[in-house]
Amino acid sequence: MDTIKKIVIDTNLLIRYLINDDIRKAQIVDALLKKAGTGDIHIFMPSIVAAELIWVLESFYNMESDEIANIVDAILNTPGLTVSDDSIVRSALKRYRTKGVDLVDAWIAAFAQEKGVHEIHTFDKKHFKDSDGVTVVQL
Repeated sequence: MDTIKKIVIDTNLLIRYLINDDIRKAQIVDALLKKAGTGDIHIFMPSIVAAELIWVLESFYNMESDEIANIVDAILNTPGLTVSDDSIVRSALKRYRTKGVDLVDAWIAAFAQEKGVHEIHTFDKKHFKDSDGVTVVQL
């Protein structure tokens, strides 16, 4: 019985692949993604990698949120790749893309909704504008 090899990836693999500033490293990641696509391996991505990837693309590469959301969405839909906390990541990404809020605030709102929590308490309500499904309480 063959067992599919499982691997975990970190953010710098995805950055090298997406930015393609080191062709050899980008090719290595491309090969891993192709192996995942054919079912030869399965890639697991911790949700924190998605968060860090978005932060790096925003802060170091000055990409716009819509472009970043498209990139991350494509990664999440890669055959043979599973992200932890998938529904929270997808919901946060949707809020990040459509509501114009910071990723962390979008993530907190998505987390609250996923956990069935209906209130977010904060000192700065403006960070949670249009938080569908949760009430934001400014303290």
